[in-house]
Amino acid sequence: MLLNWALIFLAFALIAGILGFTGLARESAGIAKILFVVFLVIYIVSLFFYHM
Repeated sequence: MLLNWALIFLAFALIAGILGFTGLARESAGIAKILFVVFLVIYIVSLFFYHM
């Protein structure tokens, strides 16, 4: 679910960047990065607890 949101914000940032909305693109890319890191941490923690 979080990975989907990260990809949506990444696509939104790319489209906004192409259209010239640089401030909006920067914010969307920042949100996408944060969501991706959160997803990655949750994934690694769940792998750790799954193998215990």
